[in-house]
Amino acid sequence: MVDAVAEDLPFSDRTFDAALASFTVHQWRDLHGGLREVRRVTRGPVVILTCDPAALERSWINDYAPEVIATEASRYPTITDVRSGLGGTVKVEHLPIPLACVDGFSEAYYGRPEALLDPGARRANSAWSFVSHKTEDRFDRALRADLASGAWDDRYGHLRTQPTFDGSLRLVVGHR
Repeated sequence: MVDAVAEDLPFSDRTFDAALASFTVHQWRDLHGGLREVRRVTRGPVVILTCDPAALERSWINDYAPEVIATEASRYPTITDVRSGLGGTVKVEHLPIPLACVDGFSEAYYGRPEALLDPGARRANSAWSFVSHKTEDRFDRALRADLASGAWDDRYGHLRTQPTFDGSLRLVVGHR
């Protein structure tokens, strides 16, 4: 196993045909340094799956726990920063989230709010670990109440049958 950080990869120039960074760039200490390193060791495309922090507020969760959305948005680099760090020709695609998405990120539950009543489902998204228990308890109480009264469905019920959600997921593909 290679013990390395994105900013200092132990590989020769152009070692790999392509590179993929999936939900990781927000954890790098030096985004541009890491992107330069990934570009250095890659001959072909560099593909990054990330969130656009400017689009996170599209989620209904923002109405129930804005602290979670603000926390998540503060952790992710802007798409402009990712583009500029990659250099070359960069294409950014919106990735629609399917209604039956089984991944554990919060937007995956856009049409299945009951799933986020499970503390385990919330823990699968690291943003929840950065907010207080008071925020999480308030979210749980408010969502339970709105689901029981029908208020959530009155406001967001259309999401239960919407095949996809255009949330914050972005696929950033850079070529030399």
